Amino acid sequence: MNRFLRGLTAFASTAAFLSASTPLPVLTPGQEEPVPLVITTFVETPEEILWASIMVESLRTFGGRLKDAPVWVYASKEFRAAESESLARIASFGAEVRTGRSEEGVTWFPLSGKVVAASQAETEAAGKVAYLARLDPDTIFLDEPDEFLLPGDKDLGYRPVFHRTISPLYEEPLDVYWSRAYELMGIKASEIFPVVMPADGETIRPYFQAGCIVVRPERGIMRKWEEMLSLLAADPLIKESCGTDPRKRYFTFQVALTGAVLKGLPRAAMHAFSDRVNYPIFFKEMFGAKREFHDLNRAVTVRYEQFFANPPPGWDKKLTGPADKIAWIKERFSR
Repeated sequence: MNRFLRGLTAFASTAAFLSASTPLPVLTPGQEEPVPLVITTFVETPEEILWASIMVESLRTFGGRLKDAPVWVYASKEFRAAESESLARIASFGAEVRTGRSEEGVTWFPLSGKVVAASQAETEAAGKVAYLARLDPDTIFLDEPDEFLLPGDKDLGYRPVFHRTISPLYEEPLDVYWSRAYELMGIKASEIFPVVMPADGETIRPYFQAGCIVVRPERGIMRKWEEMLSLLAADPLIKESCGTDPRKRYFTFQVALTGAVLKGLPRAAMHAFSDRVNYPIFFKEMFGAKREFHDLNRAVTVRYEQFFANPPPGWDKKLTGPADKIAWIKERFSR
């Protein structure tokens, strides 16, 4: 048993994820017990390498009983060769850098690489990992992510998108793009439910945040995500809509995730994480919102998008919460 599993022995007696009501992958004779949690991400720019190294370091620093969870960082073969020295920094924190495969049929869509990498990670985790957390690299852990260990009757944990982008409101009729996407993915009206976005409080149809999603690998949701993106990519009407609206082209990868979740699971198997997870600091300053996101007192993981590319002076003074954690973040982006 590795150090991570040994460190969870005491936790196992009370944690729901190892209780009798939480089935783990079935083991074959001689097979090792599954790793409770693996975190995975995808990088394709030098900036994302920096972000991923901070993510892993924060997990090791603030992750509590889950601080030693394995981290799989995927990058293309070409990118690994070009950025081998930078990627070594991620590995220095105990993460494993893996070579991601590519799928030419979906590369027209920005961010398709993260979809393919998530699918690959799920394939490699199936039967070996209880929970797979797919995170964007601009994630910082500030506390133990125990919510990632899903309740026994749940197969997916999610947060909604931060704000509307291309999503229709819950009571709003679908446009041509969304109607066609629903048709291609086989989404029925009975499968739709209301979701409230954290940044503006508006209610939309299901539209899940791809930067923070946890699955049981055996359910195949990440693999279905890739299938749905391939399906959308092959459709002329979807491509026409994306050609006239660049936002649709950019976010189609996330539309595909909606299809994968709604067609792969009943709603009863979905678990909405609390607002402590995937907390978007400085979101109002970057994109506009009806509320501010400055309070780190309860945050477990935070996201920051491009904020630290050019932060305003004194940004840290706007944050409230544990002084040591705010100082830790400031130090990482002052190097």
